[in-house]
Amino acid sequence: MTKEEHIAYWISLAEKDWKVVKKLYQTKEYVYCLFFTHLTIEKFSKALWVKNNEDNYPPKKYNIVYLLEKSNIQLSDEQKDFLLILNDFQLEGRYPDYKQKIYKICTKHYTDDILVKVKKIKIWLRKML
Repeated sequence: MTKEEHIAYWISLAEKDWKVVKKLYQTKEYVYCLFFTHLTIEKFSKALWVKNNEDNYPPKKYNIVYLLEKSNIQLSDEQKDFLLILNDFQLEGRYPDYKQKIYKICTKHYTDDILVKVKKIKIWLRKML
């Protein structure tokens, strides 16, 4: 695959995950919804990594801040702080012992707040691609 095809691949996966976010939100599966918000932003970050690095294969890392910093994307302190919070959701979705605590935190109101911020980040990252 060409560099452009690799970028398109990651964008396509991110957009598919975003559709899952919407479905999970509608069914009130807020923990999994937030897990997929992380996956969405992670995949957009990997598309940017491919765009801004010589290699077409991004590192097998889940840390969005790491991926963006290695892609030479300048993050504001506010963006970085939010993405560090978003990073936590990838753990919640992968490891069941974390889920019990997070179910109490991930209310509709909390999820709504996260989704507003994720949409802004998603648009911002998409513009750079």
